[in-house]
Amino acid sequence: MAASQTIADSKRAFHQAFPHVIAPLYRRLADELLVELHLLSHQSRFEANELFSVGLCTVFDTFTKGYRPEAQTDALFSALCSSNGFDAAKLRKINTSLVDQAKGKDPEKLKSLLSSHRLKDGSHYSRLMAVGLMSLLKAAAADASGTDSESLVKQSQEWAASLGMPADRVEKDLTLFGSNSERMDQAVELVEETIAAEKRKKERRLAEQAQRSSN
Repeated sequence: MAASQTIADSKRAFHQAFPHVIAPLYRRLADELLVELHLLSHQSRFEANELFSVGLCTVFDTFTKGYRPEAQTDALFSALCSSNGFDAAKLRKINTSLVDQAKGKDPEKLKSLLSSHRLKDGSHYSRLMAVGLMSLLKAAAADASGTDSESLVKQSQEWAASLGMPADRVEKDLTLFGSNSERMDQAVELVEETIAAEKRKKERRLAEQAQRSSN
């Protein structure tokens, strides 16, 4: 990414790469991620490491639940990344690999795995790294008890320092991520219920019209 790239340039590149209408429910996600990735791409101390890759994929997948048409989600993710100089395919590959490696690992083995992905001294922290950490902890404890969101946030905070991340920021970022996720789930559910209700109304009207026509 050229240092002179502005947010307007990033937005222009995004809309060229993704020339589709985004429903209002998901427009905010696209705008916020676009700006966040733009700022990170201009941060000289930032490195798109493995935890960042997992976190970005987790955030995107969490907040595009229910997106229609579903077939456009890959293109949306790709456009958000490419417009800011990130390689979407590479990020997805890293995410899949690391999540698969984390599955079923006990805490000590997971710590050993994550130690090689520690944030380098002086590197720029991103809240997406915290989300990536929590996502891997969740993958590792998928079949274990006590894996509620609160426990995952607490464990992430406890592990943060050893991974070069600020514990207080991690706790704050993950708590906010959790509350926003819950609100998004509720919004998606409401939209789906509204669509289903409209569909039922339409079917009733058509049935009534057909009945009147036959009389």
